[in-house]
Amino acid sequence: MKIIELIIDENEELSGVDAVSIVEFPAIESNFVSLNQQLALAKVDDEKRILMGAALIPNKHIYRRNGNDEYYIFFSDETVRKASELFLMNSNQNNATLEHQKELKDLSIVESWIVEDAEMDKSKKYGLDAPVGSWVVSMKVNNDTIWNDFVKTGKVKGFSIEGYFADKLEMSLQQEKELELLNKIKDIILNSEKKKTNLESYTDYPEQATENAKIALRYAEENGWGACGTPVGKARANQLANREPISEDTIARMASFERQRQNSDRPLGEGCGRLMWLAWGGDAGIEWASRKLKQIRKE
Repeated sequence: MKIIELIIDENEELSGVDAVSIVEFPAIESNFVSLNQQLALAKVDDEKRILMGAALIPNKHIYRRNGNDEYYIFFSDETVRKASELFLMNSNQNNATLEHQKELKDLSIVESWIVEDAEMDKSKKYGLDAPVGSWVVSMKVNNDTIWNDFVKTGKVKGFSIEGYFADKLEMSLQQEKELELLNKIKDIILNSEKKKTNLESYTDYPEQATENAKIALRYAEENGWGACGTPVGKARANQLANREPISEDTIARMASFERQRQNSDRPLGEGCGRLMWLAWGGDAGIEWASRKLKQIRKE
């Protein structure tokens, strides 16, 4: 059976883990531990409401099936560590879902670490058996319904990540031709009216989305991008600023950028949140993308 290594694509704005889901059957087959009290507390709480478990385990083969195609995926030690770092750098610790379907409020990752010694690691104290290199997290659950109806009843048993990763084999084949490929895609979109392509493009995004992208480009021209943005994000800003046609796939990526809203209110110059939010169209562009995507898929 085919084995695929998944990696983080540093040229993709959304790459990495953007949420942690609590599930009944975790793909990594490692259950979390419900911590309802701690030892040697001066004042013992009735319930601490903390869950601890592995979010990712390196080099563990995870079975996947897509139609008739069966295969295994795995993450290297390096990818697991990078994913754990980006998760916090992108301020995603408050993003949680139930069974990858329902977004949850009042659940937060309050601890995150990489296991360096399996026998001496904190997780061992609570009965976890996390191999070296594992990404372990502790989640605080302040949602009464989730704690009482799902955690205490055993309906959820572990963590499962949500995010975007690239196929390493495909990435290695594409790296040398990345710019050429992007140009070809752009040409296809711009010539979408021709019968030789089935791609449909759209230009009805708000004028404010265009203005937001221009603000990002003007700021970058005066101050530089610094460590902010990827080639994809910068290309998106130029595309919106020039009111070029965008494809359904691009609209879907814009809609997915909603995950970064919590960083959008920071002033320009304080981190990358505000700059990249504007580069992707800001409130007007991303809210339009969400509505447009639903419309397209409904049609």
